[in-house]
Amino acid sequence: MYLGIDTSNYSTSAALMGDTGYFSVTRLLPVKSGEAGLRQSDAVFHHTKQLPEIMRELFEKAGETDITAIGVSTRPRPQEGSYMPCFLCGEGLADSIAAAYRIPVYKTSHQTGHILAALYSADRSDMLNSPFIAFHVSGGTTECLYCTPSDTDIINITEAAVSLDLKAGQLIDRTGLMLGLDFPCGIALEQLAAECTDEIKVRIPAKDGNVSLSGFENKAQKLINEGAPAPYVARFILTAVYEAVRHMTISVRSRFGRLPVIYAGGVMSDIFIQEKLASVLDDISFSRPELSRDNAVGTAIYAMMTDRRKAAG
Repeated sequence: MYLGIDTSNYSTSAALMGDTGYFSVTRLLPVKSGEAGLRQSDAVFHHTKQLPEIMRELFEKAGETDITAIGVSTRPRPQEGSYMPCFLCGEGLADSIAAAYRIPVYKTSHQTGHILAALYSADRSDMLNSPFIAFHVSGGTTECLYCTPSDTDIINITEAAVSLDLKAGQLIDRTGLMLGLDFPCGIALEQLAAECTDEIKVRIPAKDGNVSLSGFENKAQKLINEGAPAPYVARFILTAVYEAVRHMTISVRSRFGRLPVIYAGGVMSDIFIQEKLASVLDDISFSRPELSRDNAVGTAIYAMMTDRRKAAG
């Protein structure tokens, strides 16, 4: 079994992965009502408090288990200078366990973990054998990524298109808070949008495949001030996110060819967005919701794949 740990700015997560499946425990970081996220110092505090509880619950679920190696996310993206203090919590725990049991620890990015978990969930791990496109769409990231096989790091990830300002998850959460929802607002906003059946047209400002979402926060506030029903506002915002992701997909495919696409990140667990994309695009895959949001399954997969590659020489 391979242990995975992920301490993002949203969740504390740990997982055990083996040939027959996985066990996983994920707990959201507590955010006060009306607030849109946590300061890093608060995130570090909550991870420090939650990690022992998460690990205890995980090993109670799995039973007696020998750990072969550990995978842990140590930074948001696989880029020079990518850093957030909250990932130090998971990294410190992984290093401590590895030292105590004299087992290897393999360090990767939160983004890599998202992609690996999504591919596993969608039964598309075959995509790792050739170039593909991956989306990481969450509260902190709205990125379209060109991915190729790597001999040293499982996948090479190159940014191909982004949101130039507000991220999709930020737009969803800020709109949700305007509507009186609790953070994180994605699931509740999706449920609200399902009550609206209006066909909404949205034009996305874009340049060279990159999109801009900041104007839609103001448009959502204007709709609310004008008395628009909450379900309509919710559907309007989710339609904007869908159109942004659709535009980025088509643009990047026009540059790299009609490659298969995997969608990851909490925002991409939204069924409304998934169904809209599936109606207009082919050869696309989505993660199951529980592995689309922040989780440690991807870091456990990273440990398993890296360790077995090293063993094979």
